[in-house]
Amino acid sequence: MTIIEQGSGPAPQAAPDLIKETTTQTFVKDVIEESKRQPVLIDFWAPWCGPCRQLTPILEKAVRAAKGRVKLVKMNIDEHPAIPGQMGIQSIPAVIAFVGGQPADGFMGAVPESQVNAFIEKITKGVPAAGEPNIAEILQEAEAVLAEGDAAAAAQIYAEVLAVDATNIAALAGLAKCYLATGAVEQARQTIAMVAESKRNDAAVKAVQAAIDLAEQARAVGPVAELEQKVAANPLDHQARFDLATALNAAGKRSEATAHLLEIVKRDRKWNDDGARKQLVQLFEAWGGAEEATVEGRKRLSTILFS
Repeated sequence: MTIIEQGSGPAPQAAPDLIKETTTQTFVKDVIEESKRQPVLIDFWAPWCGPCRQLTPILEKAVRAAKGRVKLVKMNIDEHPAIPGQMGIQSIPAVIAFVGGQPADGFMGAVPESQVNAFIEKITKGVPAAGEPNIAEILQEAEAVLAEGDAAAAAQIYAEVLAVDATNIAALAGLAKCYLATGAVEQARQTIAMVAESKRNDAAVKAVQAAIDLAEQARAVGPVAELEQKVAANPLDHQARFDLATALNAAGKRSEATAHLLEIVKRDRKWNDDGARKQLVQLFEAWGGAEEATVEGRKRLSTILFS
C-alpha cells in the first residue's frame, strides 16, 4: 500500500462534518463505516511532527474544496497508537484513503498541494459533491420524461447535464432524441455531431444516428396515404412498399412499418441488394434492442429467413 501524510493540530474553519479528530474507540464509526458512504482520508499525525504541520492546511483546504466528496479524519498516534500499529504505520505524516470500508490508497510525507489535489481527485472520481444530484439519476429522469412524451422538458434536463459535462454521451444522445421527437432533424444531427469520433460506436449514439437517417429518408418519400394507394394498386411495387414502411416508422407506427418490410423480404429477398432486411436492421437499431417492436420484428424476420 502506498501512503500519504497529513498535518496535525486543530482545524480552524474546518467544517465539523468534513474534518474531525478520531480515537481508537470511534475509528470504526468515523472511518470504516463512514467510508461506505463516501471516501474518507485518515491522517496519522503527532504534535511533535513538523511535516505534519506543513501538510495539514494543504490537506484541509483540498478536502473543503472537494465539497463533500471526501472527509478527513485525523488521529494523534501518541494518544491512540493501536490503530496505526495494526496498520503498520511507521512514518508520519501518513494519510490512508478508505473507500467502501477498506483501505484503498495512500502516501507519506509533506507532499505539495498539487499532489494532494490529484490524489483526492483520483479517489473521488464519480462521487457527487454534497448537495449535487447524481448524473446517472438525472439522466434516468430525463429518459422517463421523454418516454412520457414531454420532449421539451426532457431536453431541458439533458441540457442541464451538458452544462456540467459538455461531453456526456448519454446526454448528447438524449438531447438529439428530443430534437427528433419534435421534428427538428437538423438540430438532432448537429447535436450528435458533437460526440467525439472515438465514441461514435456507443450504442445510444448509433441508435440516434440511425433514427436521424430514417427521419431524413422519411422526408423524401411522400405522404402515407399516397404510398398506401400505390401499394394497394400494385402489391409488387417494392419501392412504394419500402417508402411506405419508412413513412409509417416516422409516424410512430412501428408494427406496420415492420410488416411491410417483412413482406418485401418474403416476396423478394434480393430486392435492392437485400434492402428491406437492411432497413429492418436499421429500424431495430434506432428503436433499441429491448423495445417490444424490435424483439417481435427480429423473431418474425428470423422465421422468414430460416424457414
